[in-house]
Amino acid sequence: MHYMKERTMMQIGEVAERAQVSLQTLRHYDEIGLATPSARSEGGFRLYTDRDLERIADIGSLKFLGLPLEQIRRIADALERHRRDGTTGAELIELLAPARDRLATMQDRLDRSRCFLDQF
Repeated sequence: MHYMKERTMMQIGEVAERAQVSLQTLRHYDEIGLATPSARSEGGFRLYTDRDLERIADIGSLKFLGLPLEQIRRIADALERHRRDGTTGAELIELLAPARDRLATMQDRLDRSRCFLDQF
């Protein structure tokens, strides 16, 4: 995803559905400062922007690879800086190296599993 033009604020349920995560996950991300909503309504409800949704989707992709949350936080922060000003490309490449390694390992396991299943 790339930064999209901002639109109206989304409530937590819409963000959870669009990012395919649970409400509990979004609340947890907010509590630990991993993905905080851009605003709160007068009633205290979390309100998210498209940029917030993009960060949450990035986090989901990195989490799927099995990276620790602190590493995910560093990558997500670098992604935001890179998208905002384009100056952190080298940092991002370095931070994403473990994710690329993890993806290669997962792909190898999937390939071996596919070969096994293709025998039958």
